[in-house]
Amino acid sequence: PSRKKKKINTMISGQRLATTTVCRRLSSSTSNRFFGSSSTLSQGDTWHGTTILCVRKNGKVCMMADGQVTQGSRMVKPNVKKLRRIEPKKLSDGSSTIVGFAGSTADALTLLERLEGKLDEYPGQLARSCVELAKGWRTDKYLRRLEASLLVADESKSFELTGMGDVLESHDNVLSVGSGSPYAIAAARALMAIPDLSAEDVAHRSMEIAGDMDVYTNKNFTVELIDSKEETEEETDTLAAGKDDDKE
Repeated sequence: PSRKKKKINTMISGQRLATTTVCRRLSSSTSNRFFGSSSTLSQGDTWHGTTILCVRKNGKVCMMADGQVTQGSRMVKPNVKKLRRIEPKKLSDGSSTIVGFAGSTADALTLLERLEGKLDEYPGQLARSCVELAKGWRTDKYLRRLEASLLVADESKSFELTGMGDVLESHDNVLSVGSGSPYAIAAARALMAIPDLSAEDVAHRSMEIAGDMDVYTNKNFTVELIDSKEETEEETDTLAAGKDDDKE
């Protein structure tokens, strides 16, 4: 009888230990899922604390960024320039590419240098340059650790590049990245319907709203403007004719 009692007590204690372990795992996974672990929050604070907005309207492309740099919950600097203009080296038509970046400064500048190299390799082909950069960013062992997001625009197209290998083109001529991007892009889409507002007006009003609502975005804005090349009817007809010829 004593041996049977010992076996029963051992089984009960083992079941209690297993139940406690399962409960602890469930509680930790639930807290991480809904509230985020400390490591997740620290990464989010580091790499999403900014707002970059790109608006294409009425023959102009306007990219605007705030100037705030944050480290966790602390504001480090209020007047950082997060936009760059890349001038073509092999083309003489005067077209420029503007780039805005959110994330770690060193990582963003590394990606900016890579993008400039791709633009030199494929002059006048922004889409291909962005795709090639995204491929290297996703597959290279060193580049895949870089934490940043890029907005890239030239006279004809605008793209968002992420470390997940995404190259996203705007469907409504508005793109935004960063912690304040939901507010900025929602305001910009609403303001795009007002015909009297220019691209810079839409961007400025939208960034004002994002600065009011996002604690990681200030109102010390920097702006880059380039002329937008609108697709003409002749170019549209040519593209349509080319597609019909391919089908035949």
